[in-house]
Amino acid sequence: MNIARRVRVKICGLTRAADVAVSVAAGADAIGLNCYAGSPRHVPRDALRGLAAEIAPFVTPVLLFVNAEPDEVRRALDAVPDALLQFHGDESEADCAQFGRPYLRAVRMAPQVSLLDCERTYASASALLADAPAAGFGGSGQRFDWSRIPPPPLRRKPLVLAGGLDDGNVAEAIRAVQPYAVDVSSGVEQAKGIKDPARIARFIAAVRGAEHTVSPIA
Repeated sequence: MNIARRVRVKICGLTRAADVAVSVAAGADAIGLNCYAGSPRHVPRDALRGLAAEIAPFVTPVLLFVNAEPDEVRRALDAVPDALLQFHGDESEADCAQFGRPYLRAVRMAPQVSLLDCERTYASASALLADAPAAGFGGSGQRFDWSRIPPPPLRRKPLVLAGGLDDGNVAEAIRAVQPYAVDVSSGVEQAKGIKDPARIARFIAAVRGAEHTVSPIA
């Protein structure tokens, strides 16, 4: 029997409790909180607990780091103990795995980068997050060439697709890439770190409308 597969949605870069609540109410599966001080969407450690309080049961908080010191990661986990970790910097597999927690490893899909090589390099990752290459760290808000993603039969790990997604192109992305999940930040914003409830609703509706194009679980 074939079972329809649901595409998960992560809304990332939230900085306000109201935006977290709106995202959860709209049906987001995961909420991304950016712990990288170099980001305009940075959430200070003393604000993490309050934002996480708006995340309902069965919705996953995700803490994003870039080359953070281990103690910084542990302090953030003290505030959000049930969080999934996400690493966007130069962290090795050992750096990512040292906390004994499930983690996403971001892969900047530059021309020389192989997603399948990254699967082998980060064998302990729960999933890989494919994003556009950028001059700095974190998301660029730009789309990359989705044809560089290997087809599902070749992939061994769940794939989270990021980079320049919005309600106008996410259905096309789902058809082309067949991801486990999609990740959006700037595509649902009024300004950096300030989300737009209507855009969040349209994005999630577009994902739900495209799920039938994903290969079912046999």
